[in-house]
Amino acid sequence: MKETLEKIRQEALAKIDECMDMDRLNEIRVAYLGKKGELTQVLKNMKNVAPEDRPKVGQMVNETRAALEEKLEETKAKMAAKLREEQMKAEKIDVTLPARRNKVGHRHPNTIALEEVERIFIGMGYEVVEGPEVELDYYNFEALNIPANHPAKDEQDTFYISKDIVLRTQTSPVQVRTMEKQKPPIRMIAPGRVFRADEVDATHSPSFHQIEGLVIDKNITFSDLKGTLAEFAKELFGPETKVKFRPHHFPFTEPSAEMDVTCFKCGGKGCRMCKGEGWIEILGCGMVHPKVLRMSGIDPEEYSGFAFGVGLERIALLKYEIDDMRLLYENDIRFLNQF
Repeated sequence: MKETLEKIRQEALAKIDECMDMDRLNEIRVAYLGKKGELTQVLKNMKNVAPEDRPKVGQMVNETRAALEEKLEETKAKMAAKLREEQMKAEKIDVTLPARRNKVGHRHPNTIALEEVERIFIGMGYEVVEGPEVELDYYNFEALNIPANHPAKDEQDTFYISKDIVLRTQTSPVQVRTMEKQKPPIRMIAPGRVFRADEVDATHSPSFHQIEGLVIDKNITFSDLKGTLAEFAKELFGPETKVKFRPHHFPFTEPSAEMDVTCFKCGGKGCRMCKGEGWIEILGCGMVHPKVLRMSGIDPEEYSGFAFGVGLERIALLKYEIDDMRLLYENDIRFLNQF
């Protein structure tokens, strides 16, 4: 048995010394130390060894195994070092080359404008509320005092999923849903995507974004509306900004108005941006119609409120002096990198 073990040891060591690659080294390991390897076969034949000789033979087997394992690991380490050295020679790195910088994205102009508007109104105590883009016709029109045959509905003719389900034309339905669920006082803005059957041009798109605001409380007057929106305009466009209200008509507010701000480019003197008028239309607003309050479960004799709506893209176009709305959606990296 001693001669057999010595023969196995010498053969294995010789083969390891001749080995040139990792795959061959692994084959040698399996051939001598694996489950069906030669040393394992010796251990299986221990039953044929005299009982008094078994401890001595077992010790010899373990010594042989330890010697082979040590030689295998030593050879493996040498091979790995040699491979690494060859790899380093083949893959030279020029440390004088400039580093490759990762191209990191940034916020879209719409997102920048929206966060600015949200910051202003959250600072005034408003909450930001979102609602579904696929809306019931009732919330999109009827609950806002726009019955089926109202002319205002023709102006907002939009994309219908069915007779009673529509892609919302404004975020005002979020205001109605909030009034139904929450008792006054209410101070909220509702930003989101809206849809209308508009032709695509420099200032129109069938899909765009609106930010609508609502305040409901006791003793709310038009003066509160004017003060709030004047402060909003100053925060957004600068402390020297002035506002002007012009009478208008919206079915869901009474009285209603459109608000202009002094041109922040020329300060109201007249320029290309304001088309020489010195004023720029920015949003629509008004006192919430008593019928809208009543339909939402709020007593108009006890509560009153105001609402307003502004186009997010319009704010982005004005604030960053962009002359074509389509630029916001063409994903041209040369344009977006400017922000």
